[in-house]
Amino acid sequence: MRHRHRVKAARGPSCVRMDGTEARQRKPEELGLPHVLSTGRPPIVSEDGLLSVPESERVAPKPLGLEVSRETALSIGLQVALPFVFAGLGLSGAGLLLDYFQRWPVFSELKDLLTLVPPLVGLKGNLEMTLASRLSTAANTGQMDDPREQHRTISSNLALTQVQATVVGLLAAVAALLLGAVSRQELDLVKAEVLCASSVITAFLAAFALGMLMVCIVIGARRLGINPDNIATPIAASLGDLITLSLLAFVSSFFYKHRDSRYLTLLVCVGFVALTPVWVLVAKQNPPVVKILKFGWLPIVLAMVLSSFGGLILNKTVSKLQFKGMAVFAPIICGVGGNLVAIQTSRVSTYLHMWSTPGVLPLWMKAFWPNPCSTFCSSEINSTSARVLLFLVVPGHLIFFYIIYLVEGQSVPNDRSFVVLYLLAGLVQVAVLLYLAEVMVRLMWRQALDPDNHCIPYLTGLGDLLGTGLLALCFLVHWLLVGTLEPVSGAS
Repeated sequence: MRHRHRVKAARGPSCVRMDGTEARQRKPEELGLPHVLSTGRPPIVSEDGLLSVPESERVAPKPLGLEVSRETALSIGLQVALPFVFAGLGLSGAGLLLDYFQRWPVFSELKDLLTLVPPLVGLKGNLEMTLASRLSTAANTGQMDDPREQHRTISSNLALTQVQATVVGLLAAVAALLLGAVSRQELDLVKAEVLCASSVITAFLAAFALGMLMVCIVIGARRLGINPDNIATPIAASLGDLITLSLLAFVSSFFYKHRDSRYLTLLVCVGFVALTPVWVLVAKQNPPVVKILKFGWLPIVLAMVLSSFGGLILNKTVSKLQFKGMAVFAPIICGVGGNLVAIQTSRVSTYLHMWSTPGVLPLWMKAFWPNPCSTFCSSEINSTSARVLLFLVVPGHLIFFYIIYLVEGQSVPNDRSFVVLYLLAGLVQVAVLLYLAEVMVRLMWRQALDPDNHCIPYLTGLGDLLGTGLLALCFLVHWLLVGTLEPVSGAS
């Protein structure tokens, strides 16, 4: 507690109450002086697990720090809209690819490959969006201004994503196999080896490519004076699904053609897993990353499990007549929800890093379960961004739907009732996710856990499950409505 009081004293005249909130606090909008941030040097971890920086190393932030808290709805919308539409185009392409790939022999023979799609594609949300959020927070708080510190931050974070991608890619394949074995009461070892090797290689290569992309985007945005929180995660999604789906299709087809070479898949899995200690050594050069490496597995593993259940829903519905076209829309609705909630989570996390200390919530955010009206209707910057993101759902989905309709034509449902149901499903999904993001960030921050690492995986995994479930319900209700209305129109 001595350490926490020292940090708060450095920030200004305030004290910590027994309930964990700060007394005599004013909102950032009311403050005329710049807040205090770290120079980017490694933080000190106190005995109670909180991060702080010695007083001698504290400096005023870059101008971007104040701009983040003074953004308007228009500036947020302008920065988010273009990357969001660009991401949606990538998601639309991913949906079309999935609809095409599901007819390949490998997808027909390996039924569990469809179950693997949401968790493996969702791994982008669990890893790359988390990476983008961490790097955005580091950039906004000045931790990447020093070239040496920038190199260490980037290399350790990239190494961390490679470790996580390898392990979670293997676990996702195992989860898909177990769910398939339970539902079909059978397990083919040859197909299991192909699935595991395909999942590990796809996760590894996709994580590396998208990780490098995230680094370039965050550094470029910082130099241009743009808030990376607004653009990094949508751009990650714009190519992430396309890259991941394409890699999965081609890699699994290769291994399926060479499935008689029994040692090939085994050697591939062992080889990639053997590289894990190398990435661990690289990641250990950054103390905050070491903490994630030790204690950050639960969020991404549970997110993978949630996405796997979404994949099971997709696997059980995509081949049925009443769900025709669901493979096209599944990546879009899951991706849109995941992208928007990742933006909001990253923004709120950066906000707390700038204006508070881990473990201590600002007075105006002390309620763990805020009123939904305050989440979307107040004048605070986080509520403003939530409204902007929610407003993007309907026009965004309409644009993506029109693109799908132009390409697929009559092979997807396109009547007015389906469009209304689809938009309603998208709105419900994003509204629930944005509210849960506000709740979860506060809970994690109160526990002195970094929301960038512990919230985004849960929320994107939940977004996959919620999006797939709502989409299936949308198709089912539409099928029931059409079946009810057709006899009436025929009789007339």
